[in-house]
Amino acid sequence: MSRTNDRLKGPSFQAKEHNMMSAHVAIVYSPGYCTDLGGLEKLHCFDINKYGRIYDQLRADGVLGPEAAAEPEEVSEEDIRLVHTEVLLKSLEHSHNIATYLEAPYLAMLPISVLKDKILKPFRHATGGTILAGRLALECGIAVNLGGGYHHAKPSDGGGFNVYNDLAIAIRKLQSDGLLRRALVVDLDVHQGNGTAVVFADDDDVFTFSMHDDSVFPIPKARSNLDVGLAIGTDDETYLGLLKEHLPAVFDEARPEMVLYQAGCDTIQDDPLANLSMTQTGIVERDAMVIDACVEHEIPVAMTLGGGYAPDSWHVQYASIRNLIETYGLKD
Repeated sequence: MSRTNDRLKGPSFQAKEHNMMSAHVAIVYSPGYCTDLGGLEKLHCFDINKYGRIYDQLRADGVLGPEAAAEPEEVSEEDIRLVHTEVLLKSLEHSHNIATYLEAPYLAMLPISVLKDKILKPFRHATGGTILAGRLALECGIAVNLGGGYHHAKPSDGGGFNVYNDLAIAIRKLQSDGLLRRALVVDLDVHQGNGTAVVFADDDDVFTFSMHDDSVFPIPKARSNLDVGLAIGTDDETYLGLLKEHLPAVFDEARPEMVLYQAGCDTIQDDPLANLSMTQTGIVERDAMVIDACVEHEIPVAMTLGGGYAPDSWHVQYASIRNLIETYGLKD
């Protein structure tokens, strides 16, 4: 018996035809993704300002023109409530809760007004970006949000540096607008997408697939529809072989109308928060494998950037995004 979400009782769902043979890439970005806490942001191992560096490099190298990126609005509170409960929203009225979710104790010393403007607002901007990326993917086949991928946030609880689960909110928003019914989350961040798995645990219309380092956060793991735990030291050859093995079966079982792809690059060797051994070349190939599979299956795909904690992790994602643009071309 299918557990179809009640939110689909709103606007009637209309399946769309997609000409994925002519798929192009839409880029979504806003300067609002970045934050400035007077240097305090540099104390955190997650460099939220890497999104701006990727965008700036794409511009500097002529990969993107001045009007080539679509700029999103912040996600509304109404749309946040499609996934998150009053418990979470009320918790965000207190600095110490935000500090706990972001694992940054020094944030607890700052006034909540500062954290709302400098922390929560960038998260809401990036979440709006994932929603927009979903919409654009329906139009042109492929969309990349230069941010997002906050897959650890649960309905009533943040954590793992995440406050709002943009992947889940985007799916619920597209469903509630009648643009989508069945979705597949492909989560290849090195950390399991536990929050996303919890959100969709009882929803047969959303399939969650996670390949992750079994030895790191979160412990214990949640239960995705398919979890592939990876051993310490997993290299390009092993990783890509496993992905190639599992992707066809995932598409067959999920039968999605859209893929939300969490493309964290913390699978790279020497990432300080993980234990895998992929190279930049391997991660670029990984991302291409997922996007190519979506195109071959004629399924729109929205990609988010997720984690990456090595000092030069943004270079890895820049190389991957540039490869996708050079392969498929930019949306007009």
